[in-house]
Amino acid sequence: MSNAVAHAQSTAERRSWGPMVGLFLAQVLMSFNVAALPISLGGMVQDFGVPPTVASSTIVMYGVAVAALVMTGAKLGQRVGWVAIFRVVVVVFAVSSLMMIFSPSVGWAIGGQVLAGAAAAIIVPALVALIAENYKGEQQATAVGSLGSARAFSGMSAFLIGGTLGTLVGWRPIFMITLAIAAAVFILSFTLRSDRGDPSVKIDLLASGLIGAAIVLLTLGFNNLNGWGILFAKDAAPFSLLGFSPAPVFVVLGVILGQLFFVRTRQRKAQGRVPLVDLDVLRHPTERAAVYAMFVIVAMEAAVNFTVPTYIQVVQGRTPFDTSLAMMPFNLTVFITATLIVRFYRRFPPRTIALFAFGLTTAALLWLAFVVTNNWETFPTIIGLIAFGVGQGALVTLVFNVLVTAAPKELAGDVGSIRGTTQNLASAVGTAVMGALLVTTLSFGVTQAVEERPELPASLAEQVDLSNVNFVSNDDLRAILDDTTATPAQVESAVALNEEQRLRTLKLGFLILAGISAIAALPASRLPRYRPEEIPDGSPEAP
Repeated sequence: MSNAVAHAQSTAERRSWGPMVGLFLAQVLMSFNVAALPISLGGMVQDFGVPPTVASSTIVMYGVAVAALVMTGAKLGQRVGWVAIFRVVVVVFAVSSLMMIFSPSVGWAIGGQVLAGAAAAIIVPALVALIAENYKGEQQATAVGSLGSARAFSGMSAFLIGGTLGTLVGWRPIFMITLAIAAAVFILSFTLRSDRGDPSVKIDLLASGLIGAAIVLLTLGFNNLNGWGILFAKDAAPFSLLGFSPAPVFVVLGVILGQLFFVRTRQRKAQGRVPLVDLDVLRHPTERAAVYAMFVIVAMEAAVNFTVPTYIQVVQGRTPFDTSLAMMPFNLTVFITATLIVRFYRRFPPRTIALFAFGLTTAALLWLAFVVTNNWETFPTIIGLIAFGVGQGALVTLVFNVLVTAAPKELAGDVGSIRGTTQNLASAVGTAVMGALLVTTLSFGVTQAVEERPELPASLAEQVDLSNVNFVSNDDLRAILDDTTATPAQVESAVALNEEQRLRTLKLGFLILAGISAIAALPASRLPRYRPEEIPDGSPEAP
């Protein structure tokens, strides 16, 4: 009888999915904007007459703004009220789209992305808080899962639509799509359940400054490990510290400021004052394990999203549209899995799903390390990307759902801010570390291989800067060697060596990612053992 009553109550509490459409589109808005930026770089370089490194500042500044401000944005949402501030920042995002469409210079485009990042810093925790406010139980799990699928859907559609528009019309019309999405989200926001802010919530400005500076330094440090130097400063570094690169120094300073932030946060909590983020959402091992797992998942995804497009566009010299087609199996699989994985929550505990998913990603990466070739369209490679996408889609949704369901509704904004900080920092770390690792490995491999090839004398090697080896296409390498004394036979030998070492480096990169995926089973083993219906709502403990 009690089960029947509970079922009746659950049915009565079910809400329309109309409000969730708006929240889904809000996630699409942010993800589409991020995915559209790399496609727009070529057009911005041509329109504004700036180097690619300057145009790519739009990407960096967006990520920095989100990661640095998301915790402050969460607390601001609690103070003002989530629905009210959600509508305001959606309008701000629309303004950023207008700045991209009509920008007369690259400075306006960079400013537009700073504005978009600041708006996203509030949208990210708002999505979690508004889902917790509008949906319960199984509907909440489904709603959380849809955010993961929205990211994959946006990346896939941005490459296809953006690539087509960028080729046929230009880069500016791409942001007309984000403008239209922002308008739709604003209209649909009026279907959301209204809430009231709490004016008594205080924002700890010192903690905000500490975490903001920490994130900026960590992001800049990791993003520039390759360009500025992993240890010793390269020519591209803005300055050097006794000959050392500022990139690792930024990382160390970022870690120190991050630790000071945690000290400050615990002090305010002990004093009975409201901290910038309530660390109670991480007080249990299961919740900390979910954050660690989320960091690994997003970092791996960023590493793959960096490696594959770089290889296809730079090495093979193909277009962004070709890249989107090559990544379609992965993105489509992540989208479908992130949507459907919630159906397994009542049959298997989070720990079981996570261990299986990490096992699948490990096996997929090992498979790719052995089967990948210079042609991404081979059937074995596609199978590997699909298997990795299944594990990735399941994990992104699962660990986020563990955090949301374990925390009380009033802490949903704090969960959202931790999610935003973790994802943006992990994305920067995954991309930068993978880039630095691959380039360093390639440089070492090429140097060693040249020494072992008598047909490539030292006099020829001295004419090519082997200390700055990077991924280049065969045509670009031939162009470089045309300016040396290399004979046609030596050119072909160098091209063959380059192909061999590129592929060897790529395989090694997948092997390293497989090792990281396997190690991630440690935090995954600490995820909850219970099924959702076996414990009271919000309880973090297994029975």
